Amino acid sequence: MADDDDFPPGAGPTNGISVTLTAGTLQAIRERVGKRGVSAYLEKAAQRQIERDNLDELIADFETVHGPADPEAVAAKRARLTGSTADAGAAA
Repeated sequence: MADDDDFPPGAGPTNGISVTLTAGTLQAIRERVGKRGVSAYLEKAAQRQIERDNLDELIADFETVHGPADPEAVAAKRARLTGSTADAGAAA
């Protein structure tokens, strides 16, 4: 693959790499997806991590401009979305 190719996460041709995992992590993955599902599982996990990293960057940019979010407002919005009480979200 050329260095100037630009693909979003989850797109483009596949490439084989070598990764090192602890025995317990690899065992847990294989128990979930079987021996032949490890690559697909790791691909999805990497995509989710990239999404989380991007979201963390977006939140940091927002907080730089607007300041940190009000914990009580966040708890109230969480309660509205989840149907729980606002106090339950404040502890999280």
